[in-house]
Amino acid sequence: MPTLFRFLLVLLVLGGIGVGAMLALATFVTPQPREMTETVPATRLMPQR
Repeated sequence: MPTLFRFLLVLLVLGGIGVGAMLALATFVTPQPREMTETVPATRLMPQR
C-alpha cells in the first residue's frame, strides 16, 4: 500500500506543477494582437446551383 500512496503523491505533485505552469503562463504572458488577412477565391463566393 505505501507504493500506491507514493504513486498518487507523485501524480499530485506533477499535476500541481502543470497547473502552476499554466497559471503562470496565463498571468505573465500577454499575446501580441496583429492584423490577419486571408484571400478567398472567387469560386467560393459564387452560389452553388
